[in-house]
Amino acid sequence: MRSFRLLLFAIPALALYGGFFLLPAVQGLRYATTDWDGYSPAFTDVGLSNLTDVVSNDDLFRNALTNNLKFLLVVVLGQTALALLLAVLLAARSRASTALRALFFLPTVLSSVSVAFIWKFVYDPNFGLANSLLGAVGLDRFQSAYLGEEGTAILWVAVAQIWFHAGQMMVIYIAGINQIPEELYDAAKTDGAGRWQQFRHVTWPMVAPATALVIAYTVLQSFKAFDLILGLAGNPPRSSLDVLSTRIYTTFTNSQLGYAAAESVVFMIAIAAVTLLQNRAARMVHG
Repeated sequence: MRSFRLLLFAIPALALYGGFFLLPAVQGLRYATTDWDGYSPAFTDVGLSNLTDVVSNDDLFRNALTNNLKFLLVVVLGQTALALLLAVLLAARSRASTALRALFFLPTVLSSVSVAFIWKFVYDPNFGLANSLLGAVGLDRFQSAYLGEEGTAILWVAVAQIWFHAGQMMVIYIAGINQIPEELYDAAKTDGAGRWQQFRHVTWPMVAPATALVIAYTVLQSFKAFDLILGLAGNPPRSSLDVLSTRIYTTFTNSQLGYAAAESVVFMIAIAAVTLLQNRAARMVHG
């Protein structure tokens, strides 16, 4: 009887979860098999044709998936490496380290739209900060159109994303480093290990749980970089800056809710596949 009474406390949470997650998910799967435009009272069942079109015949969706994977790879590698470097350099407890931590964490508290406007100014090919600095130091040959470059535009957005969230990941790494027993470093120094050997054989293995958390969170951030990309690229974004979330949004605004729902299903499958590969890779590296 007591166990039953305790289960009653879970009912509000289960009701919210069912109403705001399970029910919309089921409805999304249902709409994915229709041609509903999102407004008309009637629609036609089309079976799995939406899903097959998304997977096999939709060049726009395939382009968005390719861009998203490029973005994901650059952000995961760059953000993880930069966050770990900052954490190693700023793990010491001092006033200077505390001030620098706050400075590097500051971009995280900004809104995505604010970050987009900052980097639009940096990347502007005519009067932007990046080209102005390159011109000032005589490196004009490296000036670029940045977001206007067809092949590398998504990589420049990745740089903005790394700047945006590296400080947040740095905090996770600092927490992990501060949990490492000082005796391990003392033993490594006694054995003659230098700073690189201490990092390789002590710090890196001991922050493995923090690394797994950082990578998992960064992967989710990379798939959710919707407002940052719209802020930088406009609505709808050019094909060189189109990712899965913006592609689904564009399809929805074109009154193709059924097809957008099918794209969302494939999107979720892609996230699940990447997450599965990430977890398997983490077990291989650390296990």
